Amino acid sequence: MTQLDAGLTALLARAGAGNGRKPPVERWNPPFCGDLDMRIAVDGTWHYMGSPIGREALVRLFASVLRRDEDGAHYLVTPVEKVRIRVDDAPFLAVELHAEGESAAQRLTLRTSVGDVVTAGPEHPLRFVVEPETEGLKPYVLVRGRLEALLSRPLLYELAALFDVRNGETGVWSEGAFFALPPEALTVLSEDTTGETAA
Repeated sequence: MTQLDAGLTALLARAGAGNGRKPPVERWNPPFCGDLDMRIAVDGTWHYMGSPIGREALVRLFASVLRRDEDGAHYLVTPVEKVRIRVDDAPFLAVELHAEGESAAQRLTLRTSVGDVVTAGPEHPLRFVVEPETEGLKPYVLVRGRLEALLSRPLLYELAALFDVRNGETGVWSEGAFFALPPEALTVLSEDTTGETAA
């Protein structure tokens, strides 16, 4: 273990990570201590100094002390420090979807690759974005604080099968809330889910 690795271990210890509960990072207001050579890729893989972090338990510990501030940047936070890391898209990836019920009574529960389980609804809204570069539809769910999870591509197809129409809008229900697609997404979705333009 390098000295910097030991420093990261100490950071986790100062945050109280690893005790089975998520530290209250939203309540802490520590000084900014600089940038850390850590990056979360689009596929949810965490990288440190250019190499993937292979230990899932370690990734989950880092995820537990992650916070996104009002400036839009992502930080690892302890009571006495915060360090900025790079996030290519959303910090988390949703990898499992469970749907029960129908229409307004439907509940969509999602699990992320770092172990968070949330039910989409007023407290955990879904949003949809059409990526300008690829014109692909990207669904996100709010996990905690300002941290979102991007739904993996297989989950997009599962979600598309659950789309409904309300007052002329296409979207999906969960926990009594209706999450509408942006109008520009309808053409993209119809092409993408039929396989005509899917990558």
